[in-house]
Amino acid sequence: MSFIALIPARTASTRLPDKPLADIAGKPMVVRTADRAALSGASKVYIATDDVRVQQAVQAHGLTALMTRGDHPTGTDRLAEAVDQLGLPDDAIVVNVQGDEPLIEPELIDAVAAKLQARPDADIATCACPLADADALFNPNVVKLVCAADDRALYFSRAPIPWARDALAAGERVLADGLPAWHHIGLYAYRVSFLRRYPTLPQGVLERFESLEQLRAMEHGHVIVVHRASSPPAAGVDTPADLERVRLIYSKQI
Repeated sequence: MSFIALIPARTASTRLPDKPLADIAGKPMVVRTADRAALSGASKVYIATDDVRVQQAVQAHGLTALMTRGDHPTGTDRLAEAVDQLGLPDDAIVVNVQGDEPLIEPELIDAVAAKLQARPDADIATCACPLADADALFNPNVVKLVCAADDRALYFSRAPIPWARDALAAGERVLADGLPAWHHIGLYAYRVSFLRRYPTLPQGVLERFESLEQLRAMEHGHVIVVHRASSPPAAGVDTPADLERVRLIYSKQI
């Protein structure tokens, strides 16, 4: 299996400004994430950024940064520019590792890449884990998905899907026994041919209402397959509290 790990890194976070540069035990967060990605089977790891400070920080730790435009509306658009800079062939596989995942499991990166490689009918692979509880099922910030028997994604939603009609008939918020409810994990593997096409795809109606970028691909007929993990991965960094949690974990390892 051959694939490349690409890490898009933006500094314009409202909740945690300059997030990729946040120090974690002596290294910037984006470098810690790249270090984790390098433990996977990726043949190369690149950081795609629009901030020269990130480029300098990455290069100072012996890693490669690609400078991309600052007007990309999504991280996927940034990856599309990066694969063109790298001159990758259309059949290459790229795994998009978010820059705020300094605890990401290398095995999960490998699993998503392998899932896409094994499915020539698909353009994208992603992953999911069993939904934890009823609170998560009804939380719009937790993205749910439903899959076909062959692991092809049928739909992603912020709504509680699938809807357990009988269990929820009385208006209670419960997680029905045996409900095939899956929590989407935002790790993606792409075929480069899809990444090159993505910037030309108009925004879809479902994408606009759900505010879920992956629905654009589905609305335009692209197949997404899902690696079903048995347990949730380590959480990423979205808030200052998340950052302190990760710093504590790293401090115990060194």
